[in-house]
Amino acid sequence: MFFNIFLACTVMVGTTVIHALGMMLVFWFFSLPLRHRAIPRILQISSIVLLMFIVSVVEVMLWAIVYLWLNTIETFERALYFSMVTYTTLGYGDIVLEQKYHLLSSFEAANGIIMFGWTTSIVIASVQKLYLPTK
Repeated sequence: MFFNIFLACTVMVGTTVIHALGMMLVFWFFSLPLRHRAIPRILQISSIVLLMFIVSVVEVMLWAIVYLWLNTIETFERALYFSMVTYTTLGYGDIVLEQKYHLLSSFEAANGIIMFGWTTSIVIASVQKLYLPTK
C-alpha cells in the first residue's frame, strides 16, 4: 500500500510539472507582441485548448508507462486506454488492475480531476485576457 501511495505521489509531481510547463507555454504565447492582430481570438483560445489537451495526453502517457513498468497491463495501447479512461474518471471497467494496484488507479483519477480543474482555470484566464479590456 505504501509503495502505491509513494509511486502515485511521485507520478502526480511529474504531471504537475508537465502541466506547469504547459501553462508557462500559454503565458509565453500571451507575451508575444501583436497577438490580437496576428491571430483571431477564437483561434488563440482554440490553440490554448488544444495545447492543454496535448499536455493532458502526455500526463496520461506517463501514467500508462507506470502501468507497463509495473507489468500490470500487457501493451502500451491498453495501458494508454486504461489510463485515459481512469484519468478522465470515465471508468468503463472493461480493464481492471490487480487488486494490489486499485489504490494507484484511484490516485490517477484524483490527479485527473485536479489537472482538468487547473486546465479550466487556464482557459478561463486566457478568455478573460483576450475578451475583457485591461484596466
